[in-house]
Amino acid sequence: MARCLMVQGTASGVGKSLIATALCRLLMQNGCRVAPFKAWNMSLNACVTSDGAEIGKAQGIQAEAAGVLPSSDFNPMLVKPKAGQTSQVVLNGRPYGDFTGFAAPDFVRLGHETAAAALERLKADYDWIVIEGAGSPAEPNLRDRDMANMAIAELADAPVLLVADMERGGAFAALVGTMALLEPCHRQRVAGLILNRYHGAPAILESGIREVEQRTGKPVLGVLPAQADLYWEEEDAATLTPRATLAERDLTVAVIRLPHLANFTDATPLQAEPDVAVRYVDRPEGLVGADLIILPGSKNTIADLAWLHERGLANAISAHSRSKGATLGLCGGYQMMGLRLEDPDGREDAPGAADGLGLLPVVTRFEPGKRT
Repeated sequence: MARCLMVQGTASGVGKSLIATALCRLLMQNGCRVAPFKAWNMSLNACVTSDGAEIGKAQGIQAEAAGVLPSSDFNPMLVKPKAGQTSQVVLNGRPYGDFTGFAAPDFVRLGHETAAAALERLKADYDWIVIEGAGSPAEPNLRDRDMANMAIAELADAPVLLVADMERGGAFAALVGTMALLEPCHRQRVAGLILNRYHGAPAILESGIREVEQRTGKPVLGVLPAQADLYWEEEDAATLTPRATLAERDLTVAVIRLPHLANFTDATPLQAEPDVAVRYVDRPEGLVGADLIILPGSKNTIADLAWLHERGLANAISAHSRSKGATLGLCGGYQMMGLRLEDPDGREDAPGAADGLGLLPVVTRFEPGKRT
């Protein structure tokens, strides 16, 4: 049966995914057969497996690092936010249903049972399982409904590495505070602490590290340096800036920052091009001077189409196209560029229909079932 190791963080965005990816690669290079695992992932940035299942993009990248094909067992519960407080739950890679809250005991039980079954399958096939948590384990209000952090560490009987982000500031306090809020049994599961994204000489941290170790009773296992050129596909579109100050480039690409933006990293490879300036915009003035407008994917296409009209972006995109400017639609963005969108059964949101931007002779009708 596989050995398990879990990476948790003091907050979202501290580097859990990347560290878990590095561990997958390291173990694979040491001759181990490794599987990544994240029981609960809330993300609109998805990866599709060879059998058409959907999992979080991070687990797809981790599978690549481990040298294995992505599997729905790597992320058995994927939660994709929709309009309002509703989210679509993808269970074992397939759409399961829409939910407005995740506090119900039956739902928590479903999450635990799904995670447990996936873990058992992985344990039988791999030497190591590198598990990634979600957000922070120090949420007292969520202890009884935890489906991502310490409940999973207990399920897998995994030691935990706790990561804090030096770049944000307050990393020492985040580590001490997180440890203080954990239940005693969960505190014991923490094997060590990691300080991530540090700018500066490690020697400066020595006194702080000693105090953190004294207060928590846990060793600081490493200080990882910040790397400005390290490319990583984010899971949360909140990391995107609507407008950025950019140096003069040969080509300017404007990506519409839709409210329900999905698979938003489709455009980020363009940022690596030295002659391309990429900006994420949410107002018409952001389109001025753009050589290319990208309408990206959306989890609520009709609702985001209405938002384009409300913001004045629909008219601006149409004017750009009429003046021979280039416009590219991806997935939901492609659907918006058509003549009409029809959702009679409420597959994405409430039943309804809407006229598209009229840039393409296409009519989209949302049908039961999904082909990935």
